[in-house]
Amino acid sequence: MIINRSHLPWALFVTGATLVLAAIYLEIFRPGLIPHYIPVSDSLGDFPAGHRSVGATPLGIAYGAAAFAIFIFAALLGARKKVRTWRIGRAETWMRAHIWLSILTIPLVLLHCGFRSGSMLTTGLLVLYSVVMASGFYGLALQQFVPRQMTDSLSHEVIYEQIPYLRKKLVESAKELREELRKQESEEGAPKHAVAIGGTSAVVVEDHRAAEGRRALQEMLANSVLPYLEARKGRGLRLGHAQISEELFRILRASVGEEYRGKVDDMRRWCDQRRQMDLQTTMQHWLHYWLLVHVPASLLLLIWTAWHAVTGLFFF
Repeated sequence: MIINRSHLPWALFVTGATLVLAAIYLEIFRPGLIPHYIPVSDSLGDFPAGHRSVGATPLGIAYGAAAFAIFIFAALLGARKKVRTWRIGRAETWMRAHIWLSILTIPLVLLHCGFRSGSMLTTGLLVLYSVVMASGFYGLALQQFVPRQMTDSLSHEVIYEQIPYLRKKLVESAKELREELRKQESEEGAPKHAVAIGGTSAVVVEDHRAAEGRRALQEMLANSVLPYLEARKGRGLRLGHAQISEELFRILRASVGEEYRGKVDDMRRWCDQRRQMDLQTTMQHWLHYWLLVHVPASLLLLIWTAWHAVTGLFFF
């Protein structure tokens, strides 16, 4: 989702909520640092007997419970995306809430733990939370820049799910050209070098040049074009680089006769399309592969937080 002016109310809400949460925390646990603007009962900051952590106080529990509730809401976004028939708000509203309420968990978590890591298990939970938030911010940053880069870099963007089919069609086109050139070679036979008188010599020379041009195309197809179009990853091949590809096809076009230059242009276009599809695939991977970290880590965070809440309330 692109961050634009429509997110301003959410940003203001999170900023205001953070200031209020911090003011209450400072008022209770760090008295004297700020003026007493917000009247709060001191009972919210009483430490239970045997405990010296902010998270064990009523206010700390409230902060932790609010963060846990946001974790649950954020997890529901995945269900909302899969079940599109749900009429529970607009998808854009859910996404904005997911982003900004998740950001609100940062002050909630920090204030809940009192800016201290605590035990090893609590430290592990904070590390997992950091992984979830870092991967989320990484994905959000990608969504701001990658779609714009795709628009600027891709002259012909295609439907991502059709890329394997379109790549297969490019290979088929190259193989059809290969068969066409072989058929021409078999029909014309091998060119003969003959010393003839008058116009006959010109015809033989003309046939020889056509045959040389055809062989150049066949070599380009066999050695470069087909291996590139058939490759699973073509970035390491020469035609995977735009400048090298342009130079190779420029030389090839200059070395063949007029009758084969259209074929050269076809081969160059196929390679350009394959390169564009590879670039689009890479950018799509950037946009989605971060979820392979974010989603499992978020699920584990939800389970671990629930366990942390139960053990904290009933066993400590």
